[in-house]
Amino acid sequence: MAIEVRIPTILRQYTDGAKAVEGSGDTLAQLIADLETRHAGLRARLLDEDNADQLRRFVNVYLNDEDVRFLDGVNTKVADGDSVTILPAVAGGRV
Repeated sequence: MAIEVRIPTILRQYTDGAKAVEGSGDTLAQLIADLETRHAGLRARLLDEDNADQLRRFVNVYLNDEDVRFLDGVNTKVADGDSVTILPAVAGGRV
């Protein structure tokens, strides 16, 4: 069994168009490192370039529908069978 990671359209260029990929690891950081071995460039789009221990400001990651920012961020524990969803934050427009 593995961890399913749902990929948003904007990042599918790194997964050869796949909507979902599988990975493994004990933490979100390890999962991202594992994904990087098969999908080069994905890590740079998810982690802050100044502080690789943090997610980029406009990237939201959910573990089983819970925002990892309210858990332990990239140190959040993951396990086989979990589902991770990556969503780019949407902003802008006029009020």
